[in-house]
Amino acid sequence: MRFAIVSETYPPEINGVALTVASLEQGLRDLGHAVELARPRRSDDPAQDPDTVLVRSAPVPRYPGLRFGLPCTAALRARWARERPDAIYIATEGPLGWSALRAARRLAIPAATGFHTRFDDYAARYGMGFLTPAVFSWLRRFHNQGAATLVPTDQLAGFLASRGFLNVVKLSRAVDTTLFHPSRRDLGLRKEWGLAEDDLAVVHVGRIAPEKNLSLAVSTFRALQAQRPDARYIWVGDGPSRGALQRENPDFIFAGLRRGDDLARHFASADLFPFPSTSETFGNVTLEAMASGVATVAYDYGAAREHIRDRINGRAIEVDAAAAFTRATVALASDDATRAQLARVGRHSVEGLCPASVSRQFEDILAGLARTDRRENAA
Repeated sequence: MRFAIVSETYPPEINGVALTVASLEQGLRDLGHAVELARPRRSDDPAQDPDTVLVRSAPVPRYPGLRFGLPCTAALRARWARERPDAIYIATEGPLGWSALRAARRLAIPAATGFHTRFDDYAARYGMGFLTPAVFSWLRRFHNQGAATLVPTDQLAGFLASRGFLNVVKLSRAVDTTLFHPSRRDLGLRKEWGLAEDDLAVVHVGRIAPEKNLSLAVSTFRALQAQRPDARYIWVGDGPSRGALQRENPDFIFAGLRRGDDLARHFASADLFPFPSTSETFGNVTLEAMASGVATVAYDYGAAREHIRDRINGRAIEVDAAAAFTRATVALASDDATRAQLARVGRHSVEGLCPASVSRQFEDILAGLARTDRRENAA
């Protein structure tokens, strides 16, 4: 079959949406399907790929290196009229996503959308909480124009369905347990961080931005540090809050953006991953930490709700219980045996999350939309 994928973000950009989209695209190709990708044009793009549609773009404010696609309904419509996809997956809700939806509807091509980002929650965290209801309404209007809205958890599916989203379908997430593996622990890297083997490396991986609950991350580490003076805080990633955070915490180690094997090495060389964000639709880094054999503390939603069993393979804390989050993190920092046990069981519990199974599920969803569309057109 022939499928099209539309996304405002794509590697080498590093974020959960970009990496998920790339994995879904490759999964369809591995299953033998023809896949076309539509994304914003970047200044460093290589020679034109016949399977990639590059659209005019503009920079995303406050996020250097990220761009969004400008409206291009006519161009997509002309392209898909010439080479018609059986179904389309639209991963983002920006101008490019809206253009793709309009083109698909005018050509009567079934399109699924992906709910990857809680933009309604972001509005409040960037000081524009008064916009939250309008942003949520905008998201609902966008997704309800598609044939299905794909989400990563049962919890999010229930939440959206209860608030007027139609045809919400769960598409599970997976983790590359070969890439993210405890064997990638690097004592040389730990020495660069100023740590001996028995010292404590605490790691933060992700966008360094207000929506990630950074104040709790910092205050939790300071409480932990009072019990473990040998602890160091390693920050992997970048974002608009990095500069201020670095100035205010000169003892933190900022490793910048890391990809592939290098990211896996940074994860596995740590001992504890506290993840205080409450703005994720899933949180891929939770699974990456568990696969890397790193004890994980997270709020009980998203990936943690799906995969962490509290005190068995990690710590899952009631959402917004900041004091409990800090206590759980400090307790693990002070208890080497429990931390090691949670890390071992955490690794074991995610070993079966095979990316190939997610690819087959994605294939089934898109192929099902295409079959339904054909039956309706034939009726």
